[in-house]
Amino acid sequence: MAGTRLLDLGPQARVVAGLVVAVPDARLADPTPCPAYTVGDLLSHLAGLCVAFRDAARKDLGATTDTAPGPVVPVLSAGWREELPGVLGELAGAWRDPAAWTGVTRAGGVDLPGAVAGAVAADELVVHGWDLARATGLDYVPDPAALRASYAFLSAAAAEGDRGGGIFGPVVPVSEDAPLLDRVVGLSGRDPL
Repeated sequence: MAGTRLLDLGPQARVVAGLVVAVPDARLADPTPCPAYTVGDLLSHLAGLCVAFRDAARKDLGATTDTAPGPVVPVLSAGWREELPGVLGELAGAWRDPAAWTGVTRAGGVDLPGAVAGAVAADELVVHGWDLARATGLDYVPDPAALRASYAFLSAAAAEGDRGGGIFGPVVPVSEDAPLLDRVVGLSGRDPL
């Protein structure tokens, strides 16, 4: 995962945090590009993945890093508007430590190199940021460095035929001259149009 090592996840975490605080309460039951998730489910999923990848960066392995995302999403916390931006900041802070990018860690019950875990974290923030913006009609401009890291990660996964153990849908073809965000969204198995 060249190009992702020591990527500052802070700018993308702030973009997603800005989306989170702008989500109208009336939209929490709306569908998202993730077929099984409502907006509220997506926010709950984001909170959980932020904690898991924060702990993966810290090599604080345990329940938060051992549990794969399942079909049942935890209920969204009543304090999500304050809590989610906080854990997004903690996630970014944990990945600022150069040690996070080295050695082996675990996320979603899978052992993986630190640099790969950091790339996955960047991809999760970019793609789920798009999901959230698309579902709520909010403007979305991802951090350029995180967007490039997400593209590199998803391109490598597509080239190797590794679709994350079924966590991504089939690649949606997108023109090579399309904006990079559209190409990332297509590689993630979503239709950017």
